Amino acid sequence: MQQVVWSTELDVEQMVDTYGNMLFRICLVLLSNEKDAEDVVQDTFITYLTKSPNFNDAEHEKAWLITIATNRCKNMRRYNIIRKHMDINDLQLYSKEDENYGLLDHLMRLPTKHKVVLLLHYVEGYKVDEIAKILTITTSAVKKRLQRGRELLRERYRKENENEF
Repeated sequence: MQQVVWSTELDVEQMVDTYGNMLFRICLVLLSNEKDAEDVVQDTFITYLTKSPNFNDAEHEKAWLITIATNRCKNMRRYNIIRKHMDINDLQLYSKEDENYGLLDHLMRLPTKHKVVLLLHYVEGYKVDEIAKILTITTSAVKKRLQRGRELLRERYRKENENEF
């Protein structure tokens, strides 16, 4: 019995090492709050421990974790509507590269439904049909959100650059 618990602990430790940072970035963008993002990531791994799901492959495992984390983020936003948000300048601390800071800055300002699909598609590399399965929406809804999100980013970028001249 103790050997099973030990191997589960190693599995969870490996999962945290593999997916922890990715889940944290997703949650940080969705919640705009570092502590809430940490809580959601922790809850996601606790859910993994309590449910002990079987996965077909690594992609299935990753998609399951993202689904749990995004659903927890939605729930947290629903119940904590009035919260102090993270200062946008603090995002630079969590960006792997300085060039991504501008992208994260603009993503944080988008409506949640647009920033989730943009993050999953462009940052995490998911295809449209995979995002549709994760978010339980149609592929056409994902495409439309990607299109609208890109339009919003383009508009905001133009407005920002018009003010510089």
